[in-house]
Amino acid sequence: MNAKKTYTLEVKKSKFIGLLYDITCEEDVKYILESVKSEHKKAAHFPYAYRLENTARKSDDKEPHNTAGLPILNALERKNLTNALIVIVRYFGGTKLGSGPLLRTFASVANELVKD
Repeated sequence: MNAKKTYTLEVKKSKFIGLLYDITCEEDVKYILESVKSEHKKAAHFPYAYRLENTARKSDDKEPHNTAGLPILNALERKNLTNALIVIVRYFGGTKLGSGPLLRTFASVANELVKD
């Protein structure tokens, strides 16, 4: 499954690759996450969020609590997108960014993906 839209941002040598997918069920999410993880073997984190008709889920994937999954989910909710998954692949650049900058970066990448 190919991403419908991609966006990349670099902050203090950390690389954030945002991927937006159309999905129909939770099985799609599992398949896409496995596929993205095998494609980006050296990435540090894979936070994501998705919305289906009656389900919404998010994961920080070992980033500090609510700095990744929540801003991604908020972007989907603000645009009222359903049947959509955003995964943000993070390659760690050697400098810890801190919770505030991390949250803003994940929000920024997610918001770019949901722009019209």
